[in-house]
Amino acid sequence: MIVDSLQNAARYYGLHPNFKKAFDYVNQNDISILEEGAFEIGEGLKVIVIVGEGTTKEESIKGFECHDKNIDIQIPIKGPETFAWKPREKCISPNGEYSDERDVRFFYDKPDMFFELQEKQFTILFPEDVHSAMISESSLKKIVIKVKV
Repeated sequence: MIVDSLQNAARYYGLHPNFKKAFDYVNQNDISILEEGAFEIGEGLKVIVIVGEGTTKEESIKGFECHDKNIDIQIPIKGPETFAWKPREKCISPNGEYSDERDVRFFYDKPDMFFELQEKQFTILFPEDVHSAMISESSLKKIVIKVKV
C-alpha cells in the first residue's frame, strides 16, 4: 500500500507501466466534474467514479476486500475519506469465494489500521492489500482507477 499526495505521484511511475498514464489522466482532466459511472481510459486502465454517502467503520468493513487482477488507485474528489487496511497474508477468514467476474475476494477479518485521505491525496492498493473505503460522516465523491496487474 502507498499513501501520498498527487504532487508526488511521479515517484511511483516506475512501479507499473500504466501508473504514469493513470496519473496523467488525473492531471490532465478536471476530475471534479466527472459523472458517476465507469469507463476505460486506456488498455488495462478503467476509471470508476463513485458518489455516495459515507458509511460507518462497521458498515464499511463488511466489504473488506482485495483484488487478484487489478491494482486500485483511489483518489477522493470530495472528502475526506477513511480507509481500513490489513495485509492479505494476515487474513484468515474468507467471506465467500473469489469472484473472477468482479475480481474481488472478501474477508471477515478485522482491519489492522485505518487511515484518512484528504482531497489531492491518493492510495495505491495492490493485490496483497485488503481494504475497505467510503468511511465518512458526509457525502463522498471519488475515483478509483483500476490498473491491470
